[in-house]
Amino acid sequence: MTVIRAWDETAGMTEGYFTEIAGTYAAHRPGYPAAAVDALLAGLEPSARVIDVGCGTGILTRLLAGAGCHVIGIDPNEEMLGRARAAAGAGGGSATYRVGSAEATGLDDASADLVTCAQAFHWFDAPRALGEFRRLLVEGGRLALIWNVRRGGPFAEAFGRITRRAQEDAASRGLVVHRIRSARPETLGGFDRVRTHVFENPHALDWPGLLGRADSASYFPRSGPVREELVTALRRAFDEHAADGRVILEQKTEVTLAERA
Repeated sequence: MTVIRAWDETAGMTEGYFTEIAGTYAAHRPGYPAAAVDALLAGLEPSARVIDVGCGTGILTRLLAGAGCHVIGIDPNEEMLGRARAAAGAGGGSATYRVGSAEATGLDDASADLVTCAQAFHWFDAPRALGEFRRLLVEGGRLALIWNVRRGGPFAEAFGRITRRAQEDAASRGLVVHRIRSARPETLGGFDRVRTHVFENPHALDWPGLLGRADSASYFPRSGPVREELVTALRRAFDEHAADGRVILEQKTEVTLAERA
């Protein structure tokens, strides 16, 4: 069972934690494999109504819109939504973006065939968010929780040690750090027929891309001696493991699907 503790109210956490790094997030976060998107949509109508909650800069939102869905992206952070709208305007697929939280989207009852949360559910107040998702979904509608999760391997292990040091530093400064990237929605009620699919999704990175990937994390320090220490360690790991100017960060995309009970 995974119960995630969120900010005291609705938008405070993600709004503050990702402001000022929206551009970095948009440029350096990995996407999702086509097979994962196919799994989200399997059995749904081609023009399914989708609400992408915690959509951020719209990485998944655009993929869903490109597949023909009618998508509304919800996020509490205006800067992230601005990046999402700009990418959509540049040919990233048609979608509508609105400010809102997972616990209070402001959308109508039974307005979605599918609710998605990519790299976001760990920020939510899980019981309240799942209640909101159930309200949004039609009877028998689908919920999808998606995470990119690092796999083992020499470089991934080195990267993991560096990110753990960054997380420890963030926690010491009073920031909230979420280390769990999974959830079972049926444990909190209202959903059943839960199943998980796993897809390979390796991320090839040059040095600027690797640094950008690290900087896109909410917990990675923006300045100071700890940042200097971590960037030095990251460069050392890159130089040790790079081939042809790139490292491969081995990761998998985990898709957990559930139906509205």
